[in-house]
Amino acid sequence: SEQTYRNNFENEAFDWFAFNEYLVRKVLNGKFLAIAVDPSFLPKSGKKTPWIGRFWSGVAGEMKRGQEIFGVGVIDVENHDCMTLSVPQTPDAKSLEEMDYNLVEWYCQNLIILKEKLQKISRLVVADAFFSKETFVNPLLKEGFHVISRFRNDAVLFYPTLQKPTGKRGHPKWYDGKVDFANLDLSRCEEIEVDKGRLIGLKAYSKSLKRSIKVVVWYPDEEDTTKWQIYFSTDDSMSTKDVIDCYRTRF
Repeated sequence: SEQTYRNNFENEAFDWFAFNEYLVRKVLNGKFLAIAVDPSFLPKSGKKTPWIGRFWSGVAGEMKRGQEIFGVGVIDVENHDCMTLSVPQTPDAKSLEEMDYNLVEWYCQNLIILKEKLQKISRLVVADAFFSKETFVNPLLKEGFHVISRFRNDAVLFYPTLQKPTGKRGHPKWYDGKVDFANLDLSRCEEIEVDKGRLIGLKAYSKSLKRSIKVVVWYPDEEDTTKWQIYFSTDDSMSTKDVIDCYRTRF
């Protein structure tokens, strides 16, 4: 009955993370694994359910009343598969305020709490464009993670400097000109063959993240450079193919 399920799930002695990790290691046999995160909205009415509030619903494209879970899973990039590790419930706005967290900080802290367990699986965290914020990325970097995500199309990025140290006082300039995605400097890029459109990788300096990153730009049409999608990894040694494969497997 419903009561039986509820009573058993309230038994905190059972280690759900260890159970899910066992299943992950049993099923996902690829050598390239990453941690994927994705909040999910759940419609819910009533007054007795904890943490009911207004959350973003991607399906509806608006804020709606209900619950949210923060999905944390493992993606097998080679086999294009994913399994769930953990799904904590997101607190409502009032509860977050009482905890002295904003929403992004709460997401981030959930991963940091699981740091030792997660990093035994992978140090790569893959998240959608909502998470491409300094307040999410930099705390994870300090804890030894790397983040793969997607920027808005108007992201401010700069080419890394080609200037050599002069021996004079002061640090050489950090970067050269701003990256113009409608007119990329292809001498600083690599292009990879894809079935549709153009896929170009380069290293760049991110103004918002204040660091050098690996950037992957996808143009849906080979001839049209007015539309693009920008993906990135804070590990600037990653290959263009690995960055795009990680993000698309998460999706």
